[in-house]
Amino acid sequence: MCAAYGIKFRSVDIDAMEYQENNRGGKIRTALRNKTTWDTFPQIFIGGKFVGGCTDVFDDCKDGKLQKMLKELNIDFNKKANKDPSSFLPGWLHPR
Repeated sequence: MCAAYGIKFRSVDIDAMEYQENNRGGKIRTALRNKTTWDTFPQIFIGGKFVGGCTDVFDDCKDGKLQKMLKELNIDFNKKANKDPSSFLPGWLHPR
């Protein structure tokens, strides 16, 4: 969704090989759980603020909260993008 909306982002796969040495990924997972109280991923942060998971961000996009937050933080995005964020979810997933 971020790419389709022109939002620059960084994705960190804490289960990737590069995070396995010294259980770095596990330590990050624990730190995130302590910060957010969430066990599930993805955990999305915007401007350093935890905003929830994937469907939370999709819902915020649908009702304009995401765009408002991005504007307030001076984060550039494609203001003409209007694709339904739920269309990025797998088809087998329960409809939103």
